[in-house]
Amino acid sequence: MSQNPAEALPPSMQLIQMAMGHWVSHIIHLAAELELADHLAKGPKTAEELAGATKTHAPSLYRFLRTLSSLGVFAEDGSRRFGLTPMGEALRTGAPGAARPTILTFASEYFFKGYREFRYSLETGKPAFEKALGMPIFDWLGQHPKEASMFSETMVGFHGMEPPAVAAACDFSGMKTIVDVGGATGNLLTAVLGKASGAKGVLFDMPHVVKDAPGLLQSKGMTDRVKIESGSFFDRVPSGGDAYLLSHIIHDWSEAQCLTILGNVRKAMNPGGRILIVEMVLPTGNTPHPGKMLDLMMLIGPGGQERTEEEYAALLQKAKLKLTRVIPTQSPVSVVEAVQA
Repeated sequence: MSQNPAEALPPSMQLIQMAMGHWVSHIIHLAAELELADHLAKGPKTAEELAGATKTHAPSLYRFLRTLSSLGVFAEDGSRRFGLTPMGEALRTGAPGAARPTILTFASEYFFKGYREFRYSLETGKPAFEKALGMPIFDWLGQHPKEASMFSETMVGFHGMEPPAVAAACDFSGMKTIVDVGGATGNLLTAVLGKASGAKGVLFDMPHVVKDAPGLLQSKGMTDRVKIESGSFFDRVPSGGDAYLLSHIIHDWSEAQCLTILGNVRKAMNPGGRILIVEMVLPTGNTPHPGKMLDLMMLIGPGGQERTEEEYAALLQKAKLKLTRVIPTQSPVSVVEAVQA
């Protein structure tokens, strides 16, 4: 078995490379901000040719592009021209996978502000982002429409593998109405409706979030099958659903807030209906899982958490719901299925 090159390094160097990770974040973020991949879309260019369009210093830009090439984003030829690699193609605006908006969000200044207050969360159990931004992160996004739209695109990019995986793993046959609670622009709901012939969908989220939904619904050919409603799931959710999707909703909030959301869904659902919680269900012990890193983001960001299957069962019991099964998918997430207790 071949050895991972990183594992061949001494432990001290492995730790140092982890600490240097933010260097790469800043480099990739600036590349996205300067739209370098878009400028190279029509063919290779030199640093001098790109400097005018990006308003940068050509010799410094050359060094920047050379480093990006060493990371596999671009490729330099013998004439000191830089062209796109597959990774560079993925960095273009509008490219499949939404890498650019995801990078512009996760490596943004407001994210770094939150992470700089990490210790505050460990000392208090409270969200570091709230201390850094002066208010809860979702309130802050509500006051910053540009960043909020970018955040919605980010969720599509970060969770891009999940909608088709969830749609394939679950049986939606026989359902007439599927409600996506906190469904943003409808990326998951449209994938599910693609597998649930005859079903109608209801997309429910805050007004500043669902404003971007019509474009996505139209691009997926789902305009006639999805009704958009706006509001807060802390107050109510649309009634009459046979299935309620909660994708990366429960992990965002405190236990008390989760119980409010789940209680509203319980009251709204049809008899015999199902709640489908799409989350990264954590394995126990030392097993590596991306959800363990995301769990820390939930701690310092909105103040929520990722959970194990046992923790979901306990939470659902408090909400007068019963966990029926955990459905794995061909992605990092699972579907926690629950019914009225």
